[in-house]
Amino acid sequence: MNKKLIVSLSVVVALVMSGPSPGRAQKGPIKLGFLTQMTGGGAAVGKDMSNGFMMYLEEIGSQIAGRKVEVIIEDTQGDPAAALTKLRKLAESDKVHAVAGIFLANEGYALAPKVDEYQMPTVWAVVSADDLTQRKPVKWAVRSGWTSSLPNHPFGEWVHKSLGYKRVVTVAMDYAFGWEQVGGFQRTFEEAGGQIVQKLWPPLGTTDFGPYLAQIKRDADAVFAVMVAASALRFPKQYQDAGLKARLPLIGGGTSFDEFVFPSLGDEAVGAITPMIYSAAIDTPVNRRFVKEFRTKYGKVPGYYAEASYTAARWINEAVKAVGGNVEDKEKFLAALRRVEIPDAPRGPIKLDAYANPIETVYVRKVEKKDGELWNTVIQTFPAVSQFWKYKPEEFLKQPVYDRNCPACKYC
Repeated sequence: MNKKLIVSLSVVVALVMSGPSPGRAQKGPIKLGFLTQMTGGGAAVGKDMSNGFMMYLEEIGSQIAGRKVEVIIEDTQGDPAAALTKLRKLAESDKVHAVAGIFLANEGYALAPKVDEYQMPTVWAVVSADDLTQRKPVKWAVRSGWTSSLPNHPFGEWVHKSLGYKRVVTVAMDYAFGWEQVGGFQRTFEEAGGQIVQKLWPPLGTTDFGPYLAQIKRDADAVFAVMVAASALRFPKQYQDAGLKARLPLIGGGTSFDEFVFPSLGDEAVGAITPMIYSAAIDTPVNRRFVKEFRTKYGKVPGYYAEASYTAARWINEAVKAVGGNVEDKEKFLAALRRVEIPDAPRGPIKLDAYANPIETVYVRKVEKKDGELWNTVIQTFPAVSQFWKYKPEEFLKQPVYDRNCPACKYC
């Protein structure tokens, strides 16, 4: 296998295989676009995403149904406008057969109308914006990852019933992902009998949390934090240095303590409890192999971003095989994407609901140090969790999408 890497305004990765079958080779390569942030504060996340995606394709010889695979990686810069520009390039100039990836919720919401306009088969690998598979579903996309609120529905109820917390402060990035993470947690935490007593919203990209830490109500039982990218690297240490860790236990969204941040953190992370659809500590043969191979190849333990992108590549592989490599028939290819079920992903079994969103396992994880390394030890498992949790979809969808003021902070 030869690998060509061309760098201009984008990164183009062409994986060229030897010996494609004659019947398929004449159609040319299957061209996949991969959108993620490769520069700026989310660059480390983007690298994990692209590494996971490419690793799976390399495992299968970078060939599906007898056709070689070419991947064009585009840098969205974490900016919705830039993401739109890159999608247009992929669709109009590169003429890719499918798109995958996407990091931030605001990028996903910006891209959704264009995905349908281009009739571009798309796999939302990481972007978790709730309404992409709820009130504003995208015909030409499926999600292989999760919705922002999905893991926090079971977690909110569990925090009240199992940890006994009654009063919680939330500190979350002030954009759609943060709102939806907090909304899912708040809804079930308060339905179980808890109270959200304060909501703080640092802007996306904040790295100095001093002004927000000073405001936290000290009579709460815990703090629920939602951090991403560079913010996740900074918040835990500043929280500890402010004297809050010993006083208010830290819980939160899964991205706050994803494995990708662990090499940059120390004891300040120990004890944090978060829900997520993946943990590198999942003790199954499939995940042990995935962790071992990713670590060997990239020198680090994979986190959610890597696993989600690895699984998205497999999702595309399964759909392409189902149509015999004929990705030019877009409708059949899209239908195949919607039929994919993966019983043995590193994170566990996955299948789609009627809205093209996964039903999957949620893991409650506690950060522990083992042999000098940080790990997300699984302490509770919720199998087959839907984006609608225990609610009827039709009733759930009558409510507005979670946002900055929904649910209202009635105990603040």
